[in-house]
Amino acid sequence: MEDLVPGSSSSSLNSTKDLSLQKLSASISIPIISSERSQMGFQIAENKPAPSTLIFTYGTLKRGFSNHGLLQDLMRTGDAVFRGTYRTIDNYPLVCGPYRVPFLLNLPGASGSKRVTGELYAVTARGLSRLDELEGTTRCHYERLPIMLEPITATDDGEEYGGDGKACAAEAYYAHRSYAVEMWKRNGKRGYGAYGEKEAKGYVKRKDRPQNLSFLDQIHVFVSSIDSN
Repeated sequence: MEDLVPGSSSSSLNSTKDLSLQKLSASISIPIISSERSQMGFQIAENKPAPSTLIFTYGTLKRGFSNHGLLQDLMRTGDAVFRGTYRTIDNYPLVCGPYRVPFLLNLPGASGSKRVTGELYAVTARGLSRLDELEGTTRCHYERLPIMLEPITATDDGEEYGGDGKACAAEAYYAHRSYAVEMWKRNGKRGYGAYGEKEAKGYVKRKDRPQNLSFLDQIHVFVSSIDSN
């Protein structure tokens, strides 16, 4: 809590009240919110919104998918806010890896890739640390990097059109660069425009996957295998 700054007063009674208010505020550790000086002669600290990072979600963190529960938890605690449906400005490969886990590859403009549709959230630093943990950024599963987006709006007939046309800078969890190219080759260099129910069919939750291999090991096994389709 920021310290309270005493105002000018010659009255000993007011000084006593001021000291009492200081002690009371310190004991409960809750700032009194005001943009003006208080009637007691103190300058009051203002509460400001916590800084946030815009995160573009394209896979299981989206509404209706298995990991969205984490974002719901963050929204309940005020650590995430839904900002709308967005689409990448550039084409990006969106593919599925082992257990139908989605991966966005940081290979903009690659032949066979598409503009990818997903959801945008504003996330606090505390929320971001939980997302980083889920995405394994310290374990080389994914890496969080910048991406450019535009808002999209669905019409009554199911078609979509660009919003106000303004580009939006955000961040996304890309497949780690150590295996991204191999993942693209393994998928026949064909990407999706969105991760939907069809693409998620066959998805295996983390708890139901083999526990004798790390996820990174599972990725390496997948990219080194032969596509039987």
